[in-house]
Amino acid sequence: MFATTLDKLNNIANAIVGYGALVFLLALAVGIVYLAYLYIADITQTQHAIRRNYPIIGRFRYIFEHLGEFFRQYFFAMDREELPFNRSQRSWVYRAAKNIDTTVAFGSTRPLNQNNDVLFMNCFFPTLSQDAVPTHAVTIGEGFAKHPYTSSAIFHISGMSFGAISKPAIRALSAGAKEAGIWLNTGEGGLSPYHLEAGCDIVFQIGTAKYGVRDADGHLSDDKLRDIARHPQVRMIEIKLSQGAKPGKGGILPGGKVTAEVANIRGIEIGKDSISPNGHTDIHSIDNLLDMIVRIRNITGKPVGFKAVVGFSEWLDEMCEAIHLRGQKYAPDFITIDSADGGTGAAPQSLMDYVGLPIRRSLPLVVDKLCEYNLRKRIKVIASGKMINPAEAAWALCVGADFIVSARGFMFALGCIQALQCNKNTCPTGITTHDPELQRGLVPENKATRVKNYALNLMHEVGVIAHSCGVKEARGLQRKHVYLIDNSGSPEPLTNRYPERTPKPEYLIASTADEHHSAATIPALHSANDTDIRQA
Repeated sequence: MFATTLDKLNNIANAIVGYGALVFLLALAVGIVYLAYLYIADITQTQHAIRRNYPIIGRFRYIFEHLGEFFRQYFFAMDREELPFNRSQRSWVYRAAKNIDTTVAFGSTRPLNQNNDVLFMNCFFPTLSQDAVPTHAVTIGEGFAKHPYTSSAIFHISGMSFGAISKPAIRALSAGAKEAGIWLNTGEGGLSPYHLEAGCDIVFQIGTAKYGVRDADGHLSDDKLRDIARHPQVRMIEIKLSQGAKPGKGGILPGGKVTAEVANIRGIEIGKDSISPNGHTDIHSIDNLLDMIVRIRNITGKPVGFKAVVGFSEWLDEMCEAIHLRGQKYAPDFITIDSADGGTGAAPQSLMDYVGLPIRRSLPLVVDKLCEYNLRKRIKVIASGKMINPAEAAWALCVGADFIVSARGFMFALGCIQALQCNKNTCPTGITTHDPELQRGLVPENKATRVKNYALNLMHEVGVIAHSCGVKEARGLQRKHVYLIDNSGSPEPLTNRYPERTPKPEYLIASTADEHHSAATIPALHSANDTDIRQA
């Protein structure tokens, strides 16, 4: 019996070895044929010199070039070397989002002598915990919008369109924003059910293609805009004029991301590239812009502002002068300033690398202009662009921003690993893809908690910086609290480079009179829309 069993096992083993050998020989033969095919294909093609001169071996260059992106990130780059965000910046966000310890040991790895870097000036007697106060609220559109918007939070979610990012990503952001008490900007891709489902505050963005509020000819539809504004969660409207990563270029959504659902929400064709115009076809001048702001505010009753990256800045003087001539009701309720190093899902490298001013220059420029024309109280300022850590947000408050918004910071909170696949449908974390298999990895319930943790921990740490500087809350930070490293590596006060501006006398007088006139005419401005507003 035992001998029979042993014989059977030997026969099975011999069969396996025999068949295995045949499979191996077959695979080897197929491999040789395939290599021969590649050799002939390489040596006869005329497009690639490396492959023609070094058939088969030359192909490894393209493989290593692709893999190099990932090897540099994990094995070769130092903590503060990578771009657009280095490992140190990303790690802080990951820890804050997971609500684990964000402290570091031994000493800073940040050089303290790099030109234009920021240093905050601590106070000899810092603010004690018992003396600290909550961040005071700021109201946008007060006295001009039927429904002004008030928020005490300083850090919010910047525009990311449904389509550019996935359904589970939007759901996680919406739920996390609700829990953290911050707003979520829809981006230019329209308002989806997933933005609304958690009940967070919404900033509805109108891009150059008017997605979600466009008529059959692609123009702004008052009726569709009115329907959007009836949602009580939609608290403000933002007109997107330009974006930091691609100023002068409209949004780009590859056809592979234009699903039936995305197409329905945007009002476009399924599966075709969605290319927004590089500017609004109905806004060609400052007067056009101011007219559009009043039109949208009258339709919606909500505060209205615009988003732009600053290049040439003469338009700021033109806009401020026009507001004084026409009245403060024509002023935007807020301006979102985007940085030239802002993010995007897809943009030409020439625009991303070389066009527009970075936020370090544009933010103080805009704040100072508004101060000169005595419009700083009327127009709130929102800073955007590569501000994902507490120090960057604190700097923006020092310069004069009322709020800070971030998109990529919240993408890291969702689990983004900076794989640089946003312009494809292959995001490995499920954030910027519509591939169901890849979206599986992003569980909205879990990631919503991380979104909340990230926002709250960042705002808490901005408060820590403020207390170190001797002020009681984050919005107490001023330019005097910041020094910049100069060309010689020495710190200089930010106020030397950007001194505080006071209003010009002629605009101080004109603005005071205009405020009284505007306050007296508010009921008349909105009476025609009272029925629509009550319905909201």
